Amino acid sequence: MAAAGLPDGDVHMYQIKTRSIEKTLLPLIKQISSLVATRGEAAAGGAAVQRVGAAVCCAVERFVAVGETIADDNPDVRHSMVLACKEARAAGRAIERVCAGADGAGMVSAARALLASVTRVLLLADMVVVRQLLLAKDKVARSLDRLESVSNFAEFVRAFTEFGGGMVELARLTAERRADLRDERRKAQVAAARNVLERSTLMLLTSSKTCLRHPGSASARENRDTVFCQMRRAMDLIHYVVRDGLPGHEEHSHEAAQWEAGTALGALRGLSTQVRTARARGGADAGRRRALAATLRALVERTHDFTDSAYTSHEHRQRILALAERIAYELERLVAVAVSLEEQGGSGAALESACTGATSAASELERALVSAAREQARDLSSLADDARKLASDLAHIASSCGERESERLHNIASQLHEQLDHIIEVCKLLRHIAMSETLQVSAKFAEINLRIYGPQVVTAARTLAAHPSSAAARENLDVFVDMWAWLLADAARLAKELLDLTDERPDKQQYSSLPRPGKHGTTSKPLKAVRLDSDEQAKIAKSGLEMKMMSSEMDAETEKWQGADENNDIVKRAKNMSSMAFAMYQFTKGEGRLNTTQDLFTQAEYFAEEANRLYKIIRQFSYQVPAGTIKKELLEHLDKVPTYVQQLQFTVKEPTVGRAATFSKVDNVIQETKHLMNVISKVVTTCFDCANKYKLDFTGLSAAGAGRGSSRDEEAAGGGGGDAKPGGSSSDTAM
Repeated sequence: MAAAGLPDGDVHMYQIKTRSIEKTLLPLIKQISSLVATRGEAAAGGAAVQRVGAAVCCAVERFVAVGETIADDNPDVRHSMVLACKEARAAGRAIERVCAGADGAGMVSAARALLASVTRVLLLADMVVVRQLLLAKDKVARSLDRLESVSNFAEFVRAFTEFGGGMVELARLTAERRADLRDERRKAQVAAARNVLERSTLMLLTSSKTCLRHPGSASARENRDTVFCQMRRAMDLIHYVVRDGLPGHEEHSHEAAQWEAGTALGALRGLSTQVRTARARGGADAGRRRALAATLRALVERTHDFTDSAYTSHEHRQRILALAERIAYELERLVAVAVSLEEQGGSGAALESACTGATSAASELERALVSAAREQARDLSSLADDARKLASDLAHIASSCGERESERLHNIASQLHEQLDHIIEVCKLLRHIAMSETLQVSAKFAEINLRIYGPQVVTAARTLAAHPSSAAARENLDVFVDMWAWLLADAARLAKELLDLTDERPDKQQYSSLPRPGKHGTTSKPLKAVRLDSDEQAKIAKSGLEMKMMSSEMDAETEKWQGADENNDIVKRAKNMSSMAFAMYQFTKGEGRLNTTQDLFTQAEYFAEEANRLYKIIRQFSYQVPAGTIKKELLEHLDKVPTYVQQLQFTVKEPTVGRAATFSKVDNVIQETKHLMNVISKVVTTCFDCANKYKLDFTGLSAAGAGRGSSRDEEAAGGGGGDAKPGGSSSDTAM
């Protein structure tokens, strides 16, 4: 998201964890990018540059005024905020001076200083928000301590009322923070913590009441203490997430290990990346060889969750063990080849063979792990139903008395523990094959909550069995059974989602415009909708931002054609393309009306069709332009359009299988659209220059009239007298 010509590090984007800061910086980056891009054109547009510089300075002054207000209200950040505001104000004035003097070199350094100082102010303001959230969390923690120490009902009611008020405020602040976070893993962790707090509140009430009613009951106290422990753990997670990335609060390994856990799939893909790096570099030095060995150790350790599971079939276990040994052998061979190349030199054929063997083994092991996890996940729905029924039977029997009922209670409790162990094992394996960080976090917390709260259903039943006439114990058991049902539903939903995502079938492409008035045709069934996760969005964010800047440039060009919109099809088509490019940019940020990858591909297809029409219109217009340098420039740019159109159409038509291939296709589509948008922008600019220079008339130019060009021109644009459409449709879709 750094400005053009500015290194990413100068903007400290690695520290930015929230969307609010990102959205605040984007307009400033856009203006500064424009200034940096036009620093060599000051002679032609000096007045415009000065106006932009003055506008930036005024915006910074208003921004700094807000920062100084925050400093006045928050003594703990006052000194740092005042200094940051002073630097931002000085940087804004420096931008204004540089714009007035048109000093290109000074422009870049002033822009860097401004972005750095404004980012610093925003980060300090974010620290204030974090502090408010942590204060609310500490207030709830203190009220929990008080609740834990109460000795009578009157004191408990007062303490619980105070606790409830604090929880409401904490829920509001964590919801706002979760919505503002950019990192999907952090968002999922906050959601998991909020879920635990929300669901545990009622259990806290009933278990505390039961403990007060039966102070000598060890099982009642165990119920209550478990709930307190889980709620404190959830608040610790909130504390960990909101501190992440703040200056002076870097992650400590022991704290991160509590909440972060690697997956087998992550280790496999990390290993594949390291092997590809070795192939690209023609070898691996000592440091990279050590990294390969460390990744292999982590992978083998994580596959133990599959091979050590009592529920993994013998066939899957043997296959996983064999493939793990094969990977170890292939990596050993790769390291030996790398050492030989480093010491003696030689051909790269042996390295290529070793890299191919390692990546092939990694792919096979990934398929084996997914297959083993899927085999168990298919049974989870029926397991959950059985476990839910067992809990209901347990609750019914616990309210009865007698030696026979006690024996039945013990038998059902044993069955429930067996079912619980099996479901936990399935959740553990599902986390290892989860492809997104959100699903990894969901699987991890499903496993944790089942492990902690699952046995407490039996504990609550024992309390009721010991006190069968106790209304408090009965209510407490009902609440724990409800929690058990929620947790089972979470696990079943997770299994279904991962089964759907890992069910790799060839994508069926669909070529049609998004629903809109007018005719539109489809050529095949739609593929399964896919949404990009946060990592994938981050990878294409740079290309998306570049496309957004091109879209802005196109808008600026079309605005020059004052009053020409009504009769000027060039302007209409260019604006349509700019709008579509902006929608595709929004997709790279997870926003806007394009929600899935199929929406993006459909939009790209229509973008190519619109470029095809615009090509024909401008080819018709070019016949009016007298021979000369400017016409030559126009035709040079125009002749590139058909090539880029065809490249984009071929990219959209390319079939894909699996999520990785789909993301690669998304990246390629964004790149090809960006290239086409770039050449279209140049064509439109040159058209405007021609129109101004020769006072040309645009009346009558339209896609319908473009057929008057030569057949050679029509073939270059897509063939035939009509618009080229994938799938053979020749109808002209109305915009």
